[in-house]
Amino acid sequence: MLNKLKKLDWGILLILGLLMAVSVVAIHSATAFTPKYSGSVVKQLMFYGLGFGVAIVSVLFDYRIVLKLWHVMYGVGIALLIAVYFFGGIVNGAKGWFRLGAFSFQPAEIVKIILIIGIAYLMGKRQGDKLNFSQDLLPIGAFAFLPFLLVMIQPDLGNAIIYLVIVVGMLWIGNVKYTHVLIGITALVAGLVLFVMLFNMFNEQIYNYLDNAEKTHWYDRINTFINPNEASADARHQSENAMIAIGSGGLSGDGFLQGDMKNGGFIPYTYSDSIFVVIGEEFGFQGSAILLMLYFLLIYRMIMIAFKCYDRRASYIIIGIVSMFVFQVFQNIGMMIGLMPITGITLPFVSYGGTSLLLNMLSIGLVLSIKAHQEVYELVAD
Repeated sequence: MLNKLKKLDWGILLILGLLMAVSVVAIHSATAFTPKYSGSVVKQLMFYGLGFGVAIVSVLFDYRIVLKLWHVMYGVGIALLIAVYFFGGIVNGAKGWFRLGAFSFQPAEIVKIILIIGIAYLMGKRQGDKLNFSQDLLPIGAFAFLPFLLVMIQPDLGNAIIYLVIVVGMLWIGNVKYTHVLIGITALVAGLVLFVMLFNMFNEQIYNYLDNAEKTHWYDRINTFINPNEASADARHQSENAMIAIGSGGLSGDGFLQGDMKNGGFIPYTYSDSIFVVIGEEFGFQGSAILLMLYFLLIYRMIMIAFKCYDRRASYIIIGIVSMFVFQVFQNIGMMIGLMPITGITLPFVSYGGTSLLLNMLSIGLVLSIKAHQEVYELVAD
């Protein structure tokens, strides 16, 4: 046990500690003048304490155990996604949460790591050879499609997109054939073009349908991104005010607790989805750059661990986790500066949220376990 703990990657833990400090400061600023969320900082610290415990304890377990149990985990994940649709609570228009007293649990979050583990196992059978369309790509596509469909039904567009990103990122590193890549890119571009054309062609009908289903927020988010000049003032409210707030921060920001747009209530969900606005407005370009540098160092360290893995499945797992983190950071910050449509994707390790934070820390724990057990794998392989 002591030997395994000695193999902890203290660099990663230090970066996570710095991200925790950023999170606590930003959440405190976001909730300081809102009594309703006065206990958010304490809860975030509790989640972080539990998360660090989960990450460190994960080092004691061989990651290959979860690879052997991937099918059991997949079955549990699918069962949870089905159960939450019938018995879950609605948060921000999506029926994807289980209420556990004062806390809530989102199955779509834990399914991310299950998806990564399952795909790593399936791709590991090839031992680095080119992935075959019928024997590899189709089974992996079917494996990912069911949870993707169940999450879309909730509806949770943000997590559904993350599932797709995880699949694409892992297939790319898994030695997919260039012809398949070309076909996939062509199909994706054609699908996006067709979607935009159909959305504009049947704009009114789509709005009426979603209005009847009480899901007009979907229409507003998509229409604001595709047709920003035609979108209503209410639909453009969050993205425009977010850009104004971040721009007003300038080089060094307005100062801690001094963000006018944030304090004036012009930015919704500043403690969760829009927390980057707090950092940009109050700490400016310098604070935002430091945050991005921390993310860069975290991703860089994980990729270096992936390069040194003897087990290809371990590398695939790490790349799946890296793909998840990179997209979440890009999507969250991108939607705050007008580059991406508004979704419910949080900023990893910074936004308030127990389920997402614990899932992210569990993912880091899996990376730490992989690093700690590579020497053991080398001895077994020899």
